[in-house]
Amino acid sequence: MKAVVVTGMGIVSAIGSSVTANLHALQNDVHGLSQPDILKTKHQFPVGEIKVSNAELLEELKLSAHSGITRASLLGIKAITEIFKNTELVPDPDNTAFVSGTSVGGIDKTEEYFDQFDENVALRAYIQAQHPGYTTQKIAEYFRIKEHITTISTACSSSANAIMNGARLIQSGRFNKVIVGGSDCLTKFTLNGFNSLRILSEKPARPFDINRNGLNLGEAAAYLILEAESNSSEQKVFAKISGAGNANDAFHQTASSENGEGAYKAMTAALRSAELNASQIDYINAHGTGTHNNDLAETNALKRIFAQHDVPDFSSTKAFTGHTLGAAGAVEAIYSILSLKNQQIFANLNFQDMVENGLVPVTQKKYCKLDHVMSNSFGFGGNCTSLIFSRHA
Repeated sequence: MKAVVVTGMGIVSAIGSSVTANLHALQNDVHGLSQPDILKTKHQFPVGEIKVSNAELLEELKLSAHSGITRASLLGIKAITEIFKNTELVPDPDNTAFVSGTSVGGIDKTEEYFDQFDENVALRAYIQAQHPGYTTQKIAEYFRIKEHITTISTACSSSANAIMNGARLIQSGRFNKVIVGGSDCLTKFTLNGFNSLRILSEKPARPFDINRNGLNLGEAAAYLILEAESNSSEQKVFAKISGAGNANDAFHQTASSENGEGAYKAMTAALRSAELNASQIDYINAHGTGTHNNDLAETNALKRIFAQHDVPDFSSTKAFTGHTLGAAGAVEAIYSILSLKNQQIFANLNFQDMVENGLVPVTQKKYCKLDHVMSNSFGFGGNCTSLIFSRHA
């Protein structure tokens, strides 16, 4: 089976509009949480908002205000544009597949025009923007990709599953190059929805802390270029995708089972596909949202899977960016690769006291030898995905 490597990365998040800017924030413990400004809402929860308006994004990307493009699509285009701006890679739409994940797609457009639907029937055309595939299609059109376009919407594991799907396309021999990742923007729908579940924190989230009381939402877009190792040039390889696993918790629509069954099965499947033992994982970029249920389930799963070994170093980076939903898997895939490239673990911010089962994340940036990094993304509906990235020899 073909080996798959990462040859390009682009990201825009609340802590920066480039890979370099994100790395600088991670290395210096600079979070991007603030009160919402671009998103107009009566709520005052801290969020990881990208402080660039849609009008500014349209101007930067040279797009018409009448293009019907959503904020999630704009962020996705900006992230992918960064890949080609900062690498020797060039767009090759005729020979490139595109797999993108999103949770709520372009629902920001229907929120913007909802009150005008009765008076202006033409605006109802934007209802289709709610479909997750609309966001993917608009990004694909910008880069003239037509050969293979796929949308994955599995809540918070969406872009992690996009990465796994893209790797499989390469392993199957169908494509030698795939753009994978995801994009999600802040919306009233998600803010109100998570608030109705009573899992939003009024303060910066505290992943894995005994006194954690909820998550912070965020927005981001992150994309990677995957290639067959045999098709890549040595100097542009960031990391190798060693393994991937997906499983379903089959427990509850919006909660994980306490023993983390889905997480356990996803991590087990990823290790199996990578042909690695649990003891060979050096660091885990955890899902770690900061909710009571999620963090307990994930740490219980970690204790199960590493029962015969010490649980490796782990941390959550969501206190930097907020939980970026469908984009989170790709955001944290890039952060995992940055850990590998820099031989550095980024801090789990805002931690004070250990979680109920006694596990303690890395709370200060740490330099250490990293060969294999696991990245976890667990979504509503019990959809759990684990990816393993390895240093490229």
